[in-house]
Amino acid sequence: MDRYAGAGDEAADRARQQERHYQLLSALQSLVKELPSSFQQRLSYTTLSDLALALLDGTVFEIVQGLLEIQHLTEKSLYNQRLRLQNEHRVLRQALRQKHLEAQQTCRPHNLPVLQAAQQRELEAMEHRIREEQQAMDRKIVLELDRKVADQQSTLEKAGVAGFYVTTNPQELTLQMNLLELIRKLQQRDCQMLTAPAAVLGPDLGEGSKQQEWYLEKVP
Repeated sequence: MDRYAGAGDEAADRARQQERHYQLLSALQSLVKELPSSFQQRLSYTTLSDLALALLDGTVFEIVQGLLEIQHLTEKSLYNQRLRLQNEHRVLRQALRQKHLEAQQTCRPHNLPVLQAAQQRELEAMEHRIREEQQAMDRKIVLELDRKVADQQSTLEKAGVAGFYVTTNPQELTLQMNLLELIRKLQQRDCQMLTAPAAVLGPDLGEGSKQQEWYLEKVP
């Protein structure tokens, strides 16, 4: 009897998994209709079915949420670093202006043109240094964000999520961002279904996150 009961439980589990897979696949197919036609053509039935399978146990939803949290912390840190640098540059400019003003006030009139020429050279040298520091900071931010993109791609690929692998191809990145947006929308629907079991998954893609800025988002 126990063997038959166990077999019955397994059959029931398979039926629930199949129903869950069908719900996810149907929701994905509806959501994909909201994407540009060029990306709809890239997302075949097989790709969407594989994606639905990867989402069955909810682990991928947790992974995506974790990646988002790491990303937001990284963005905040990089943004604060750039803001601190901008503040340092503002203080430098104010100090140099004050220094130049005080020097001009005590300068003899016949020496003023020479002083102003020297001050202009000093100002240009400082602005050149500021530009170099800003560019170095921007390169650091881009490099760090590129690393985060690759980390996300690798993590999702290892998790078996269809469509994800490490790439810098702009079209592939956009496709992957669209896939991430679909996953996030499904996660939101899942939360709603937990509080309202009778709810039906539908095709509301909505505005979503800013796709161009980083993978899930980018530094402000």
